Amino acid sequence: SSFCPQECPKPSGRVSIMAASLTGLLLLQATSTLLVLPSWWCPCIPKSFSYNLVVCVCNATYCDSLDALTFPSRSSGRWMELSKGTIQANCTGTGIGYNIIREPMASCDFSIRTYTYLHNSSLPEEDTKLKIPLIHRALLKISGAGNGKVSLKGQPGDIYHQTWARYFVKFLDAYAEHKLQFWAVTVENEPSAGLLSGYPFRCLDFIAHDLGPTLANSTHHNVRLLMLDDQRLLLPHWAKVLTDPEAANHLGETHHLFPNTMLFASEACVGSKFWEQCAARLLDRGIQYSHNITTNLLYHVVSWTDWNLALNPEGGPNWVRNFVDSPVIVDITKDTFYKQPMFYHLGHFSKFIPEGSQRVGLVVSQKNDLDTVALMHPDGSAVVVVLNRSSKDVPLTIKDPAVGFLETISPGYSIHTYLWRRQ
Repeated sequence: SSFCPQECPKPSGRVSIMAASLTGLLLLQATSTLLVLPSWWCPCIPKSFSYNLVVCVCNATYCDSLDALTFPSRSSGRWMELSKGTIQANCTGTGIGYNIIREPMASCDFSIRTYTYLHNSSLPEEDTKLKIPLIHRALLKISGAGNGKVSLKGQPGDIYHQTWARYFVKFLDAYAEHKLQFWAVTVENEPSAGLLSGYPFRCLDFIAHDLGPTLANSTHHNVRLLMLDDQRLLLPHWAKVLTDPEAANHLGETHHLFPNTMLFASEACVGSKFWEQCAARLLDRGIQYSHNITTNLLYHVVSWTDWNLALNPEGGPNWVRNFVDSPVIVDITKDTFYKQPMFYHLGHFSKFIPEGSQRVGLVVSQKNDLDTVALMHPDGSAVVVVLNRSSKDVPLTIKDPAVGFLETISPGYSIHTYLWRRQ
């Protein structure tokens, strides 16, 4: 989400560059050099919305950027700023590295209208002018999902279910014509919203007799097929459908029942309760994001997907008025967007946990109020994310037998990412 070129443009208005005083990231190695801040690094333009929230303001000519190494994030507005320390920089881009988004089949509640692909062989403007160009620019992997409350007529294997299965292929074909390939599709988005009795097993039959074989026999046979796409409290009941070998053959879920299958967090947001408002922009929503991501990683989940990467100040558009909050708020009336604390909390994970990383164990010497998770990168380097959800500063020592140890402090209401090479 950065517009910064090799030199950072001068923003209009007053900009405060805030220097962090605590070490947020160190490379634990025998020899290291002092980091020089790149000339193109663009600091946050802070804007206070309330006593407990500072966001970063971006417009058509200026937006803050991230260096390849990170940084503490704190409630004072010091979002992802570079800390003083003995570190070595390597530049791999200025964004937060988010690499998975959801793409609805046709419309969803966050569309400005309802539409399907049933009565038109070509994609509507929402796809060709809004979705596809942005996806091309982002060069992202995407996970598609349908929506709806009613069930199909008939039984799996009949003309209705075959037609619905071919609808998936039609969608994938249409996007392939625009040179976009999907990584995965889900069978149905939030099927529990339809209150369908026994749906997990109806889903099983639809996968086994219709959708699975139809995808397998199409040019999209490499597209992954994911099921449930609903509230996690429905597990492990849903995973029991994998006892059917035909359905399990087309799927890839709950870890202890099926440890060789993938648990994928397919949708998350905050501010979804009717008494909550997007406009409140509370600081603790960033902390909620990090706590949720850390918890998921600790319980065998391999990925975490945000619901909406950007919304308007009301938390929409949403034709059913199901307004929620988002990491980025776009105010088109001011040609401005705001990167909220949630955005930077996401970056502590998406920037430093690349695809192929593996979670490793952490041994905690004494009880504390910190949320922590450790992972190994594919190149052998290590990363630890530390979230402090309390108001108290917590002394912290990170020890790696292969390298050494680091003594630091986790300030109250902060998140830190630590990265080091082990060779």
